[in-house]
Amino acid sequence: MNAASMALDFIDTPDETERLSARPLPRTRPAHLARAGGSVVAPDRIVGGSRALRQVMQQVSAVASTDATVLITGESGTGKELLAKEVHSRSRRSTRPLVKVNCSAIPREIFESEFFGHARGAFTGAVQERPGRFHLADGGTIFLDEVGDLPIDTQAKLLRVLQEGEYERVGEDRTRTVDVRVIAATNHNLANEVRARRFRQDLFYRLNVFPLELPPLRARKDDIPQLATHLIASTAQRHRVPAPPLTPDDMAWLQRYDWPGNIRELQNVIERAVILSNGVRLRLDVALPRIAGPHGEPISTSEGRSDDVVLTDRECRERERANVMRALERSAGRIYGRGGAAELLGINPTTLASRVRALKIAVAKAR
Repeated sequence: MNAASMALDFIDTPDETERLSARPLPRTRPAHLARAGGSVVAPDRIVGGSRALRQVMQQVSAVASTDATVLITGESGTGKELLAKEVHSRSRRSTRPLVKVNCSAIPREIFESEFFGHARGAFTGAVQERPGRFHLADGGTIFLDEVGDLPIDTQAKLLRVLQEGEYERVGEDRTRTVDVRVIAATNHNLANEVRARRFRQDLFYRLNVFPLELPPLRARKDDIPQLATHLIASTAQRHRVPAPPLTPDDMAWLQRYDWPGNIRELQNVIERAVILSNGVRLRLDVALPRIAGPHGEPISTSEGRSDDVVLTDRECRERERANVMRALERSAGRIYGRGGAAELLGINPTTLASRVRALKIAVAKAR
């Protein structure tokens, strides 16, 4: 199976023990797709054959069959969770559970209970024993998402189970053993976090056995037409509406934008455009944020910058900063809620809040 046809899902899912198989596709073509001349589309796929994506998938092929710990890095919205699913699905543990833990969502007060479980009566409210995430993942894979957000005082507890494969439930003296493969993901630069003393160096080395870096969408723009085509078809199937065509002008417009929210933002834009299209014309003119030139000037859909212009990383960051600032200005400094900057950009509010801090944008009214 080549990189252009493998299955990946670019949508975040809530914390849960992941089902190992995709939902079965219907045997018959839905009527709305038959009328549109479409076909049944699997919602979870890797789409694209750019050099940047192929390089990542070649690394996945090399490491998946081993038990090596994998650290996936990349910006928010690039598909880190789904790359973890791909590694697991190709491993010898693929028939065992893949358990996701969103490290940023677990308060330090219940860290041990969530990861390792607790005995009945271990604390107020512990009316029955509860297995932890490591127990659920025994024999399979545990995916530590947003591992860079773990508080420093909880990291030593995680390090022990990663090194020794041993832990105790809260309220028990019995030492338990576990056999898991660890995949971690973060949008932080953990080496910088180590230097800033926000992340343990020994834990970083334990996780960084086989690093995989997912490129941002702006670094793989050759994949955008194929991604957009797939997202249009899957969105139309999900909402049971006719799929509008993707024209050459639409593709050019999509490729001119830098996608600070990456594939998640592209998906949100395509979903809005398909819903507004009535199956006739993809309404990117309504759904896509205004495209601006390197100095903030608007670009019409027929103009744009020349395809042979290569921007430096600094220029890309400047454009991203300008785009975020425009969204904040339009939303009167609001990040959250209806009409907030996050909604305008098509990204999660918490992601935008982190990006505002990283870009050093001072927004008095942002919350």
